[in-house]
Amino acid sequence: MNNDYDFKRRIYEVLEVSSIGDRSSRAYDKLMTVAIIVGLVPLTMKGSNIYTLLIDLSVSVLFIIDYFARVYTADYKMGYKSYKAYIAYVFTPLAIFDLLSVLPVLYIFFPVTVISLFRLFRVFRVLKLIRYSKTMVIIANVVRKVKSQLLAVLLLIIVYIFVSAMLIFQLEPTLFNSFFDAVYWATISITTIGYGDISPVTPIGRLITMVSALVGMAVIALPTGIITAAYMAEITKKKSKYEL
Repeated sequence: MNNDYDFKRRIYEVLEVSSIGDRSSRAYDKLMTVAIIVGLVPLTMKGSNIYTLLIDLSVSVLFIIDYFARVYTADYKMGYKSYKAYIAYVFTPLAIFDLLSVLPVLYIFFPVTVISLFRLFRVFRVLKLIRYSKTMVIIANVVRKVKSQLLAVLLLIIVYIFVSAMLIFQLEPTLFNSFFDAVYWATISITTIGYGDISPVTPIGRLITMVSALVGMAVIALPTGIITAAYMAEITKKKSKYEL
């Protein structure tokens, strides 16, 4: 029983971001980082060929092994010994991204139209890099801590976009083919991108555009400020911990 316990714990230690002196864990981190980067290569090519299929197959096999190993050691990850730990882990964001990243391999065995859409899930492989970078782990922890503030800012942005879209849609109805076009205009205005493909022609419409751009600079800056402040607090906390 003790040997099984130690074996399982060792798997968990290897899977997690390597600690100082743990060569096996560090080697595994490098292997997975290379696999993730290689697994993104098919996204740079048009269509599929024998090389992209081999990449998808080999990388997906490695990701599947990694996924089940992480589920197997979920009780260590979640911090409590119970079957609920395994269930809880499966529904964590990174576990979901891990599962989505292996779905493209289904197209190799079932090349039908619906399943072919799974090939788009290759992009989720880049999110796996989060757990293999200590800096990204810190940023992920920071975002997790301030998620309520970020959600509040996101809600504010969405509300403002729809209010602006409704106003401009009523003031210049001939400018838009649909309300979605008005939402598109409001989004690029609040982000201050301004492609120029849709431009208000009335004075009131241009006034709304200017206000939207000014509000956008303030609102879009909020998440950056929140994350930066939390990140600096996390770095200071870690430095203080090491000094002690």
